[in-house]
Amino acid sequence: MSAELLELRGEDLLKAVSMKELPKVLLHEHLDGGLRPQTVVDLAKECGYDKLPTHDAIELGKWFNEGARRGSLPLYLEGFRHTTAVMLTAGALERVAFEFIEDMFEDGVFYAEIRFAPVFHSEGELSEDEVVEAVLRGLAKGEEKYGVRWGLIICGMRHRTDTEEAAKLAIRFRDRGVVGFDLAGGEAGFPPKKHLDAFHEIRRANFNITIHAGEAYGPESIWQALQYCGAHRLGHGTRLKDDLEIVDGKVVKMGRLAQFVLDQRIPIEVCLTSNVDTGAIESLEEHPFRVLFDNGFRVCLNTDDRLMSATSMSQEFEVAVKTFGLNLDELEKLTMNGIKSAFAPFQERIGLIFDRIQPGYRKIAEGLVS
Repeated sequence: MSAELLELRGEDLLKAVSMKELPKVLLHEHLDGGLRPQTVVDLAKECGYDKLPTHDAIELGKWFNEGARRGSLPLYLEGFRHTTAVMLTAGALERVAFEFIEDMFEDGVFYAEIRFAPVFHSEGELSEDEVVEAVLRGLAKGEEKYGVRWGLIICGMRHRTDTEEAAKLAIRFRDRGVVGFDLAGGEAGFPPKKHLDAFHEIRRANFNITIHAGEAYGPESIWQALQYCGAHRLGHGTRLKDDLEIVDGKVVKMGRLAQFVLDQRIPIEVCLTSNVDTGAIESLEEHPFRVLFDNGFRVCLNTDDRLMSATSMSQEFEVAVKTFGLNLDELEKLTMNGIKSAFAPFQERIGLIFDRIQPGYRKIAEGLVS
């Protein structure tokens, strides 16, 4: 890119480039946290669920977002009781999965990984296998129509005792679109090492692991995720900053955990807006994203829960550009970090770099020059 383009930062870049036009990768989004408000209303009506606070889609969207923005992960998670309650049939799950792909297409995301805990959707007539099959059908139909590539991640819940079963479920579907296993839910009081049987299953199968760690709990959670459980990626990883000595925005000393994450190129799935909503950080300005990025950590941007945090990948890009003064070259690097860290096969990742990212950003740059 020309020096001219590299000088465009922050608001100047946003005036020149629409974030929706940029090729984007999403690795961290929860299926039950990203429904369209109207879909929640429709599905509630279909299944007779009468506990929604309102049936007006616009007001419901505001309700979810206001409920999520209370600075607490447990409070943030309260809204999920409504979304999971309307996702108990094959038709509902297929619709939500299809709409996820449609939303990705409209937002300029060409590769996306979506995660969920099937156990929360098998409380009706469906078995967990049938739950996964319905989601896979919706994702496949979405790809067929819109061309967005995807991978499904199965979540075990850290407050439950059936994570080994969730791991086995993920392995059963690994050749049909499931690309990995995650441990999700509130961190405090539920350390990753309590679920070693699940991670042993995944590791013995040569499969992929991402773990929610360092969101609401400190470096100990990250250390356990890596050294006990063998995580290949870190969900959030915000509290890694506690292992860094930062003075005037610069790292003057790096702890052994942070150095390990850096040296091993362990991806960090950053979710800026969500981290403020859950209280993982007090404000965007205090987020360690810029420090991590500038010091070579493999960070990528994500949405976490589009419904709860009222966000999208384009909005996360905008937030990052406004808050941290990113330029176009840095946005391309973040996108490259995302696809390099994806659980897609190596050959697919390489193809997407040359077919989507590089030509996509080159086109935007050429448009700015002309």
